[in-house]
Amino acid sequence: MTIRDPVTADEAGWHRLWAGYLAFYGEALPEAVTAETWRRILDPASAVFARLAERDGALVGMTVNVLHEGTWTTAPTCYLEDLFVAPEARGAGIGRALIDDLIALGRIRGWSRLYWHTRIDNAAARRLYESFAPADGFCRYRLTL
Repeated sequence: MTIRDPVTADEAGWHRLWAGYLAFYGEALPEAVTAETWRRILDPASAVFARLAERDGALVGMTVNVLHEGTWTTAPTCYLEDLFVAPEARGAGIGRALIDDLIALGRIRGWSRLYWHTRIDNAAARRLYESFAPADGFCRYRLTL
């Protein structure tokens, strides 16, 4: 398995993973949002970027991330917004490898921190995530505008 940056030719594979991720969370986004997300991922000037896990020529996992400034540090902060591993590839350490990849990138690129969140009832993800760091006790609030 390799983890790498996406290229234009990855669009169909990324779309398959993205659709699986949205289905897992019961979300239906307009195609325009998905198209814009992919466009941002490929735009080197965008704060949105992705990493793809590839095994035997097929995309089996992804992260979509946002690198941003913060008020508590002078170095950039990375928000791991979306992580998904294809159902047929689960249990092989791909989720862990994707997070390890972001940690390594962050150290090389001088990020101050990496953070993410998940549903409180997502026990499988929480077992993985808590092997990296404990939950910080914050609650998330989201207001749609």
